Amino acid sequence: MSDQQSFETLAIHAGQAADPLTGAVVPPIYQVSTFKQDGVGGLRGGYEYSRSANPTRTALEENLAALEGGRRGLAFASGLAAEDCLLRTLLAPGDHVVIPNDAYGGTFRLFAKVVGRWGVEWSVADTSDPDSVRAAVRPGKTKAVWVETPSNPLLGITDIAAVAGIAHEAGAKLVVDNTFASPYLQQPLSLGADVVVHSTTKYMGGHSDVVGGALVTADAALAEELAFHQNAMGAVAGPFDSWLTLRGIKTLAVRMDRHSANAERITEVLVSHPKVTQVYYPGLPEHAHHEVAAKQMRAFGGMVSFRVKGGQEAAVEVCNRAKLFTLGESLGGVESLIEHPGLMTHASVAGSALEVPADLVRLSVGIESVDDLVADLQQALG
Repeated sequence: MSDQQSFETLAIHAGQAADPLTGAVVPPIYQVSTFKQDGVGGLRGGYEYSRSANPTRTALEENLAALEGGRRGLAFASGLAAEDCLLRTLLAPGDHVVIPNDAYGGTFRLFAKVVGRWGVEWSVADTSDPDSVRAAVRPGKTKAVWVETPSNPLLGITDIAAVAGIAHEAGAKLVVDNTFASPYLQQPLSLGADVVVHSTTKYMGGHSDVVGGALVTADAALAEELAFHQNAMGAVAGPFDSWLTLRGIKTLAVRMDRHSANAERITEVLVSHPKVTQVYYPGLPEHAHHEVAAKQMRAFGGMVSFRVKGGQEAAVEVCNRAKLFTLGESLGGVESLIEHPGLMTHASVAGSALEVPADLVRLSVGIESVDDLVADLQQALG
């Protein structure tokens, strides 16, 4: 597939040539565990066992690499499975990692409760402030700087190119969780990141019907190491999950356009609402790092968070009163979701440097009629 083709074309065609046997336009679901070999060690097309490789997963992995501008993509059973593989590839006991002060609760739990138990140290930095990252890095010991941009749930923005420079100067890899933006809105590898992480459950799949994760890198040597660990640990995406994710990716561009447009309209309503005390959205000119977001993103995405008067009780009431916005965890589907991060997705960060405000509400703005969404929020706010 030509590098000159646009994102929308690559999303539909990269890794998805018509099936040579039947001419099927969509890659088949190879729901198979093992493959007949042409003699001992004679692998037909490189396939022997579906943990190691499966044609449907290969199609997804080639597609992911094309969309992120990487050399290789790897598909996993979940976003956290992808993160686990990456961390065990990059790190050894005694190494150090810089993690953000605003991040998905499951990512923090992986560092604090799992990776930390086998001797990996971590420090928290405000990754939106390059000086904070520089101060947290331990040259010679820091092996990775971990960034979410936009971050979850406070929609912080990190200057990827600036932090890449700091990480590389210290001999560390820069990892960017690109889940909130998707490769349609942002391509971290082109800005200096070494690895991109996705929960493909979210915008890539886009329909709340599949769980998955991905890693993409442009570093050939690192790609081989990651592929080795993916096979050795085995938390791979199954063929049907890969097929569902590919189906979602085909409409990623048009969905992200609508998610972003709807979110921008909703932020206008929230900013002027008397019961809303603060709105977090990188598309707002008053956002502290709006200019950085505008520089490195095509648009500002579908995630919006806001704080309400009355503390946690009021925030929970807003979540409970919403009707069109479904109360639920996760994000990035075509349907709109609402949640209370402190009691739901980010409960695991309570009492840590990543603790989120108790009066915070997070929205995953879907692609429904924005007028209907606005009406629902207005009644939920009272």
